[in-house]
Amino acid sequence: MSNTPMAASPLTRAVLEIDEYASGLGWDQPARLFALVDTARLRAEQPSLADRLGLRDESESPGLTPIEQEEIPAGKPLDEFLGTIAWPDSVAGCALTVERLMLPPSAEASVPEGLNEARLAKWVAEHPDRQEVRMTVAVLRDGARDSALRLREKDSPTEVLTGSELVPGLAEALAATFAD
Repeated sequence: MSNTPMAASPLTRAVLEIDEYASGLGWDQPARLFALVDTARLRAEQPSLADRLGLRDESESPGLTPIEQEEIPAGKPLDEFLGTIAWPDSVAGCALTVERLMLPPSAEASVPEGLNEARLAKWVAEHPDRQEVRMTVAVLRDGARDSALRLREKDSPTEVLTGSELVPGLAEALAATFAD
């Protein structure tokens, strides 16, 4: 991808590629799930699919190819959906992109006590300091993880924050899809 640093790890490059793809779709999108496959293995084992994905002419450097999965069922909680996933051995990792509202850490002290999930979501949605964020989180079978965060108010490829521990809960949920 044009905005992906070449020096980044293959996992970081995949996360940024997915972030760039999601950015091109615009905001207010549903969550999207991706399988991450070893690009060299894909070229060797499924050359026709590699051709369709435009991977035959790329360099032979190691990398991961994100392959978008079927749409996540609407109305099913994300954690329940992730609990139903089992990946074949050919999948090296997975990634998820999802949009959420978030508050700065300074707002934590003002959260009213005793709110159920629906009321808390309403309170966050009405908070003046709320920000819309798109999170792309990826994990590999070997435990490696990476994330990208993009704020709607700073929707620019140069304003994407990356790091392995940005969304630890979601990373754990994705890692659990590889547990036996």
